[in-house]
Amino acid sequence: MKGAVLIDPELRGDDRGFFTRMMCRKEFAEHGLITDFVQHNMSFSRNRGTIRGLHFQRGIHAEAKLMRCTKGKIIDIIVDLREESPTYLQYEKFLLSDENHRLLYVPPGFAHGFQTLTDNVEVFYPVSAMYAPDVEGGLRYDDPRIGISWPLEVSDLSEKDASWPLL
Repeated sequence: MKGAVLIDPELRGDDRGFFTRMMCRKEFAEHGLITDFVQHNMSFSRNRGTIRGLHFQRGIHAEAKLMRCTKGKIIDIIVDLREESPTYLQYEKFLLSDENHRLLYVPPGFAHGFQTLTDNVEVFYPVSAMYAPDVEGGLRYDDPRIGISWPLEVSDLSEKDASWPLL
């Protein structure tokens, strides 16, 4: 989907392990990506099958996210909410894990969520806009109009995420 970028960092290793840059302002700017992240978030999910999302913010508070799973494994889902886009209301999935070290750049205009594939998952993600609860929105994880095929049965879901309206 236009604007979303899956990033495979270049791991430079030796006997000690490896080093990599997770974000480079110059390289992001060269590819037209947002480079200013104003808040860094982390989530911990205890149980395999937990769903977090699908979240977004509206208007000037629409945010880019740079998703990385630092412990465990997730299926990360983005849904295109840009009405002018040819992929409007379509979704795409990405496997992020502590083993593959991948990052997913989620541009403004997308709903975002993920499901944990293992227990005790940690996800770290900087965002480009401050959280603004008055313009927060969400999509139901099971909205039939979107038709997301989640890999596992849902084990945990917040009341808020369960109560988003259907499209």
